[in-house]
Amino acid sequence: MNNFQSAYQEEKERLDRTLQEIDHQLSALRAIPVYTGHDFTEQVLEAGREGQRQQLEKSLREPYFGRLDFEEQGRELASLYIGKVGVGDPSGKQPIVMDWRAPAASLFYSFTGGDLASYEAPEGIIEGLVYLKRNIVIRQQILDRVVDTYNREDEGPAVSDEFLVYRLGENKDNRLRDIVSTIQAEQDQIIRAARNTALIIQGVAGSGKTTVALHRLAFLLYQYKEQIAAERMIIFAPNHMFIDYISEVLPELGVGDILQSTFAEWAMGVLELKHPLAASQGDLHRWFDADRTERMPETLLPARFKGSIQFKALIDAYLDNMESLCVPKVDFEPWDGANLSYAEILAWFEGEYKHYPVAKRKERVLARIHRWIEMELKKSSSTATIKERKKKAQQREKAYAKKWPELTPLSLYEELFQTKKKGSLGLPDMSPDIPQDVWNETRSNLKEAIVKEEDLAPLLYLYTCIHEIEGRLIFDHVVIDEAQDFSPFQVAVLDQFVKGHSFTILGDLSQGIHYYKGVRDWCEMQELFRSEDTAYFALTRSYRSTMEIISFGNEILAQGVGTELLAVPVFRSGEPVKLLSAGGTERIAAIKEVLKALLKGSYRTMALLTRTLQDASELHKWLVQEGLDINLIDGNSQQYAGGVSVLPVYLSKGLEFDAVIVTDVDREHYSSEDAKLLYVGCTRALHELWLLHGEKLPDYVLPDDTEMVMNMTRPLL
Repeated sequence: MNNFQSAYQEEKERLDRTLQEIDHQLSALRAIPVYTGHDFTEQVLEAGREGQRQQLEKSLREPYFGRLDFEEQGRELASLYIGKVGVGDPSGKQPIVMDWRAPAASLFYSFTGGDLASYEAPEGIIEGLVYLKRNIVIRQQILDRVVDTYNREDEGPAVSDEFLVYRLGENKDNRLRDIVSTIQAEQDQIIRAARNTALIIQGVAGSGKTTVALHRLAFLLYQYKEQIAAERMIIFAPNHMFIDYISEVLPELGVGDILQSTFAEWAMGVLELKHPLAASQGDLHRWFDADRTERMPETLLPARFKGSIQFKALIDAYLDNMESLCVPKVDFEPWDGANLSYAEILAWFEGEYKHYPVAKRKERVLARIHRWIEMELKKSSSTATIKERKKKAQQREKAYAKKWPELTPLSLYEELFQTKKKGSLGLPDMSPDIPQDVWNETRSNLKEAIVKEEDLAPLLYLYTCIHEIEGRLIFDHVVIDEAQDFSPFQVAVLDQFVKGHSFTILGDLSQGIHYYKGVRDWCEMQELFRSEDTAYFALTRSYRSTMEIISFGNEILAQGVGTELLAVPVFRSGEPVKLLSAGGTERIAAIKEVLKALLKGSYRTMALLTRTLQDASELHKWLVQEGLDINLIDGNSQQYAGGVSVLPVYLSKGLEFDAVIVTDVDREHYSSEDAKLLYVGCTRALHELWLLHGEKLPDYVLPDDTEMVMNMTRPLL
C-alpha cells in the first residue's frame, strides 16, 4: 500500500469513528424532552441544548476539513482535527473536532513551513513543532479528498497551493461561500486582528476581502463572546442584491442576527426622516449612461464636498454659532410682575446643562422654566389669582418655547443653507465657505423637500451633535464593504455609533469607479483615527480568476489607470482571454454565438456586461425573444438568481461569475477615463473571459499576446 492509500485509509477510519461519536452525542441530546415551560433557568439550559443540537447536525454532514499534527514543547504529539464547528470529547480530553476559530487552529492557517511554530493563547505564546498539515474534503459524510500540504518527514517545503487551486477551480453558484478550509496566512492575520481597531483593507479584485470580513465577524463573536453580540454588529453593503449574494456565508459559519443594510437605509431609519430619499439608483444610471462629454467637473462637487472633512469642520463652526444664539434674548414673564431674566436662563443653558447635547439642554431649560412657574404660582395669595396666572402662564410659556430654534437635524441643515436675511437664527451667512454649485443645488433640493444620499452623513452628524445617541443604536463592530465608495465624512459619523473604533473597512482603490464620491487614497480614512487605533493591510494575491484573466486585468490597470496596485495570481491556468471583433451589424450575432458556446460547458453562472443600463435592457429583451432563460439585473434587484445574467458593468462590482462576456469594448464606450470600469468587468470572471470589441480597441487594451486574440467574424459553431 502506497503512502496515499495509507493516508486515505487512515482518514477514512478516523472519519467513521468521528461520525459515530457525533451521532451518539446528537442522539443523547435529542432524547432529552424539549423544555417549553416558564422557568428561566430551564429556558437557558434548553437554549444551550438546542444550540448544541444544531451544531452537531451541521458537523454530521462535514465534521472537519483539516488535520494538524502538533507537538507542543513539553507535551506529546497531538493530531488536531479542525472544522467549522467544535465537537467536544465527553471524557474532557482534547476536542474531537477543534473550532477553526480556536487559538491552536490558527496554526493550520499561519504555518507555511520551518522549524518552530507558535500561536497566541490566553495563557501566552505556545511553541512547538508541526509534523503534518493535511487538507481533507468530506462531502455528505463521504471522504472525497486527502492532500498533505506539509509533512516534516518528507523534509520538503509546504505545498498548500495544490489544494487551494483544486478548490478555486470549482464552479460558482448564485451565493458567495465560506473559505474556512482555504483561509490563507495573510487573510487569517486580518480575521484574528484585535477587536478595538479600525482595520483598513486594500484588496485587489478577487483577494477575498468580503469573505475575510465575514469570517472576521464570526471570529470576533467566538473570541469576545462575553463582550459583544451578533445583533450589535452591522455590515454596510452597496445594495440589496449584494446582501443577498453574501447571505449564506454567516449562517454556514454558525452566525446569525448580524444586521445587513445599505448606509442610506440605515441612516434614514436613525433620522426618522419623512423626506423621500432621492433615487440614488437613478442618479447612478444617469451618471454612467451619460455621454462623457456632457459630464463637467462641477457636477462632481456636491457629493465630494459634502463627503469631506472640510464640510464637517464648517458644520462644527456653524453649530458653535448656533449654540450661542439658541436662547432667546428676552426675559421671560409668565404674568405681570413675575420675571425670569435672560441672564439666568442663559446661565442654566451654558453652565449647569453645558455637558448635555444642545437638544437635551433646550429640553432641560424649558422643563426648569416650567418648574419655576409652578413654584412662583405657589406664592399667589388666592385660588382665583392662581387660576388666572396659570392660564396666562401657559399661553406665554408656549409662545416663549416657540422662540427657541427647532433643533432637528433637517431644520438645522436647512438653516445652514439659508442666507443671513432668511435664516431664523440670524446666523452668519455660510455661502462664501461652500462652493456655489453645492449651495445652489442643495438649497433647491431642500426647497423641493429632496434629500440626496450625500446629505445623509451631514444630517447624521447633526443628529449626533444635538442628541444623545441611544444605546440601541451603538454597534460593537461595523463592516464597510466597497469602502472606496464611502466618503471620509460617512466613516467619521459612523465612528460615533461604534464602540472603540471597531471597524473592518475594506475596498479596492482600483475599483473606485464612483469617483464623484468616495476616496482616492486610504490616508483619507486612516487620518480619521489615532495611529494606535488603526491598522492597514494590503491583500495583493487574487484567488478568483485564472492567471490569464488576472494578467489581462493588470495590463488595464498599468496602462489605463497608472496604478501599482496590481494583483498577484495563484498559479491556476485556464483559457486565454478572447478578444472578438464584433462591431456594428455583427454584434448581436457574435453575442449569440459566444453565449451558445459557453452554455455548452459546465458553467453555473455567466454574465453579459454592457456599458449602459439601456444596452442591458435591450439585449435582455432580444435574448428572451430568442428563447434564452436570462436574468436582467437593473439595480432594483433584491436577489441574485445565478444562471445567465445581463447587467451594466457598473452593477457587477462585488459579484463573480464562472464566465463573463464584456460587450462594446471600444474607444467610444470605454474611453481612457473608463479604464477602472473595464477592469471591474474583466475581473468578475473566474474561468473564462470574452471581450467583444468594435473597430478600435481602447488605447490601454494591448493584445500583445496573440493567443489572447480571436478575430472571428463568422459563427463559432
